[in-house]
Amino acid sequence: MATWRRDGRLTAVQRLGCAGLAGALSLSLTAPLELLTVLAQVGTWHCRQGLRGAGSSLCRSEGLRALWKGNFTACLRLFPYSALQLAASRRLVILFTDELGHISHWRAIIAGSLAGMVATIVTYPTDVIKTRLIVQNRLEPSYEGILHAFYKIYHQEGLLALYRGVSPAILGAVPFSAGSFFVYINLDKIWREPVVHFTPLQNFINGCVAAGVAQTLSFPFETVKRKMQAQSPWLPHYGAVDVHFTGMADCFRQTVKNKGVLGLWSGLTPSLLKIVPYFGVMFSTFEFCKRVCLYRNGYIESPLSYKLTPGVDQSLQPQELRELKLLRRENFEPRKSALEN
Repeated sequence: MATWRRDGRLTAVQRLGCAGLAGALSLSLTAPLELLTVLAQVGTWHCRQGLRGAGSSLCRSEGLRALWKGNFTACLRLFPYSALQLAASRRLVILFTDELGHISHWRAIIAGSLAGMVATIVTYPTDVIKTRLIVQNRLEPSYEGILHAFYKIYHQEGLLALYRGVSPAILGAVPFSAGSFFVYINLDKIWREPVVHFTPLQNFINGCVAAGVAQTLSFPFETVKRKMQAQSPWLPHYGAVDVHFTGMADCFRQTVKNKGVLGLWSGLTPSLLKIVPYFGVMFSTFEFCKRVCLYRNGYIESPLSYKLTPGVDQSLQPQELRELKLLRRENFEPRKSALEN
């Protein structure tokens, strides 16, 4: 069992801002690996030369900036996605929490997965646009930017084209959740100590391992999703997809037929290589942003450490702490003026 707790010393806007900034920075620093993952999943010509060869040929043909294609879209998508996921997760966690405030790991993972599905469906068109921007040639673009891509896809291919591949995206949440749950229920056996005694480093390792296992299990659905997003009769070479298909099931079938079963895991290597730097940057950035917010709210003495401010009740929420400080100031000023008189 686990207890659902969030730091009440931060406002909702501060939590969202910390998560958004940490996510945007980690996305930007690992964008080249994400790009190579998508290109391998779609099956563009770059990937015939291997991971290093794909990056080199892309830089030679389109320039170094090509390694960050689609990253701006991914960063913009992060804020509405995080807000929706946070709102849905809070509702679902409350629904799954018992009267003592406890929630099992399995229910917590289900709540997180369902919240992720809601956020994924609502923001899915931006994921399609990101894939289209990645697979196009930067020097001879079919789309000039995010808004142009949205306008062109909608008018040429219809509204449903912006949700192409959403089915495997939703179905992929099942093996992803199962993989996460499998790791977390065995953590105490792996470390040979109770979960409550884990250090921050152990929790970081646990998160990376869980992400790696879950990603590996759900990767075939992710591959099919990317192929469906990229394929379009309006793009050169049908979006550079290595197989042609008529739907999700046919995409699975054609990929296995032409590329073998392992073709469903094309791009897994850069995806797994991305995990450690992604989570490392995200966690460290989030913690620093959190310390800055706690310092501004008056709970800690410095943003460089978690040393608590003496005399401050850490159980008070930011608004309550501000009101208490204002009340003390108002009481102090009349007393000071009385002494002066």
